[in-house]
Amino acid sequence: MGCWILNESLSIILVLSWLGVNFYLFIDTFCWYEEEESFLYTRVILGSTLAWARASAVCLNFNCMLILLPISRNLISFMRGTSTCCRGPWRRQLDKNLKFHKLVAYGIAVNATIHIVAHLCNLQRYHWSQSAHAEGLLAVLSKLGNAPNESYLNPIRTFHTNTITELLTTIAGVTGLIISLALILIMTSSTEFIRQVSYELFWYTHHVFIIFFISLAIHGAGRIVRGQTPESQLRHNVTFCRDHYAQWQKAAPCPMPQFSGKEPSAWKWVLGPVVLYAFERIIRFWRFQQDVVITKVVSHPSGVLELHMKKRNFKMDPGQYILIQCPSVSWLEWHPFTLTSAPQENFFSVHIRASGDWTEALCKAFGAEGPAPQELWSLPRLAVDGPFGTALTDVFHYPVSVCIAAGIGVTPFASLLKSIWYKCESQIQLKLSKVYFYWICRDPKAFEWFADLLLSLETLMSERGKAHFLSYHIFLTGWDENQAVHIALHWDESTDVITGLKQKTFYGRPNWSNEFRQMAYAHPSSSIGVFFCGPKALSKTLQRMCRLYSSADPRGVHFYYNKESF
Repeated sequence: MGCWILNESLSIILVLSWLGVNFYLFIDTFCWYEEEESFLYTRVILGSTLAWARASAVCLNFNCMLILLPISRNLISFMRGTSTCCRGPWRRQLDKNLKFHKLVAYGIAVNATIHIVAHLCNLQRYHWSQSAHAEGLLAVLSKLGNAPNESYLNPIRTFHTNTITELLTTIAGVTGLIISLALILIMTSSTEFIRQVSYELFWYTHHVFIIFFISLAIHGAGRIVRGQTPESQLRHNVTFCRDHYAQWQKAAPCPMPQFSGKEPSAWKWVLGPVVLYAFERIIRFWRFQQDVVITKVVSHPSGVLELHMKKRNFKMDPGQYILIQCPSVSWLEWHPFTLTSAPQENFFSVHIRASGDWTEALCKAFGAEGPAPQELWSLPRLAVDGPFGTALTDVFHYPVSVCIAAGIGVTPFASLLKSIWYKCESQIQLKLSKVYFYWICRDPKAFEWFADLLLSLETLMSERGKAHFLSYHIFLTGWDENQAVHIALHWDESTDVITGLKQKTFYGRPNWSNEFRQMAYAHPSSSIGVFFCGPKALSKTLQRMCRLYSSADPRGVHFYYNKESF
């Protein structure tokens, strides 16, 4: 429990730090625009909505600076591989990069909403100040710019102007509209429902971010919100002259004030991360140009396509993933797939399940729905980017590891178990002394390609006298009446009727409370890494189990939860 609290505390500290910086920037900028003398006359027209607009703009720039960093895969992989930078609990924070990306996106949405509402109010205030009802200093300030050698403060020049039309003739208005539409499109297409129904729609609309950042960089170039120039402040004392606006230009202490727009600053905030992300894309393009040789194609009955590939200077670790592009299917889309091969093998492989438009088209192109092409050279070209690190690469860092997979989520663990097999065959000494493997699956056919790996690992461990090293539990959650009869008739056989393994398949779902209790009892003073790949609902259950069965005593058992995420 104590170590779980440490991990959660670090997460909370990072979130609170992010919130703290946002609040500081907002309050500091708000107070500055409320008190700064150069904007005193601007505040006469706009009131406090000037400060609301400017404070939210600074926070918007800050979050736009952060939004690209969590999705810079090469940066995250570099930080993960640099043990001096990220150790222990800090290293596990890297696995939450997508959560932070979403958090920052919410920050952008909130500040963008405040900014838009504030500027709509500003627009109405600008317009009203040109009406016949405006009096005193407000009327004088709005009329500035009508005479020669005067600079204007109010961008709305007459009351009879259509404010929307006027706004859409300015750089700030057009780019503001584009930014708003791009943000709405990106946010709405990023919902869980859209991603599950059409990942391609999510992928394509997310790349509107390019238009978003270009518009953001030039948004302030129109300089609509104006303040008094430093030179004018030296000659025109606002504290004195604001009460003597009738004598402006007549009295020597109060010449006509001069105004100019504030220099755009958004580009300064986002330049560094955009350049970094541009390098990410350049690296991807360079890897796209590298040849990928497909050495083997296997179509499994469970609707899973297995691809074996080779690429020059390709190096991987267990649990890593790659991005795959197939130009004949789509020139733009890259999709993540975990590697199912081991570093010791002279190829790298992935298992792809047809579960969307892109994957279905890919499986069809490689003959998964019919006889595969006989000649490998006739297969579609693939491009590969990566590999990239994930939480699963830490499996070997624990004395005890628990690997839990649901459905096709088993693919990351194929690489891990193969690597264990090779290391045991080479008799390499490992810090890892015990592996618990759980696989929950609905379709019995899905076990076919993975059962061979478990069988070979089971045989090798038995030969090496390490039968206790791997404890695996396979749960089948879906079966029909005929399968149930077949299972019952062969129940007394020495090997399982579904997998062919010595360990019998369980039917139904695991009782996680019992499983974690038994592991905690078997390893009373160990650090146990729990690694999961599967649906969100089960992830929450496992996370709760890790909290519940971790000891409050630092010398007791502690479960460290790690979720596979791309």
